Amino acid sequence: MKYITLSILSAFTIISLGLIGKKEAKYVGVLDENQSVVSVLELLGEQNPNKPNLSIPGATVENGKSIVLEGFSHTVNGSRLRKQSKHFVCTSCHNIKREDPDLAIADPDARLPYVVERNLPFLQGTTFAGIVNRTKFYNGDYYKKYGDLVNKTRNNIREAIQLCAVACSQGRELDDWEIESILAYFWTLEWKMSDLDLSDEDYRTIKAALEMGGQQEKRQAVTLIKSKYLDYSPATFIAPPDNRREGNKLKGEPSRGKQIYELSCLHCHEDGRYSFFVLDNSGYSFRFLDKHFPRYTRYSPYQVIRWGTSPATGKKAYMPHYTKEKMSRQQIEDLRAYVHEMARGGAEQ
Repeated sequence: MKYITLSILSAFTIISLGLIGKKEAKYVGVLDENQSVVSVLELLGEQNPNKPNLSIPGATVENGKSIVLEGFSHTVNGSRLRKQSKHFVCTSCHNIKREDPDLAIADPDARLPYVVERNLPFLQGTTFAGIVNRTKFYNGDYYKKYGDLVNKTRNNIREAIQLCAVACSQGRELDDWEIESILAYFWTLEWKMSDLDLSDEDYRTIKAALEMGGQQEKRQAVTLIKSKYLDYSPATFIAPPDNRREGNKLKGEPSRGKQIYELSCLHCHEDGRYSFFVLDNSGYSFRFLDKHFPRYTRYSPYQVIRWGTSPATGKKAYMPHYTKEKMSRQQIEDLRAYVHEMARGGAEQ
């Protein structure tokens, strides 16, 4: 009887090990660095509402990419549609690559050296990289600008895309197949596990939850993963300094100001790329900006950076403003210091 009991226990152990082995095999590659964050979250029981519907005729990744990068798409029969906006394309204000060293923090002072190193623009809008990993849109103070229009966008990426197309881009409404195409393209930009700042201990916790964890362990793993990136883009509106002659009372660093001028100002204004107001590296441009910095005019960088500009009659293109999370007070003073230095003889005449 003793030997029968041992045999039964041994058999149970073998079966258990076999089951564990099968369970491990089921999750082989789950924590590979190229694995998508969404796929891991789904294995932990978390569903993503942002999946595109590619059953709609015309909805394709290629069309979505074309709209985002070039502003137009093609119909089902291949003919080119008119541009979504006469004034902007999505990349006027948004990058398509990662722009923050830490995905859990919205810090413009940390973002600037990161984009400089990668030669990316320093823009008003949040990057589209990881946008499908977000669950909230037009957050924070954007209701002050768009009012009730933001209500249906807060938890709906499709409504957010449409609002951006019409209100931000000053363009036509997108058809359903165009929205699904854009969403499909956005899925090519989702976060991978390698994008997250996960320690070895974090990986062990997630792996244990996947292999043998109960609902509580899985929820904890989901919370752990989501703590490594923002699922929204914070937006805090702040006003220009009360005394524009004194500014923000911070010492500016011209070398950083040069980076902002080149990656922000010239991104839109050089050769009138997205603006009818042209800037370049000439002494004239720097002297003009330097003169208007302390003034209370629509040409003051203090004013347009924080408040933007409004579309004008016959000129619907406008300048979106920079929130606190997109450009810091220090960075504005850095820009002013560079402009002042170049206006006083550092620029071409």
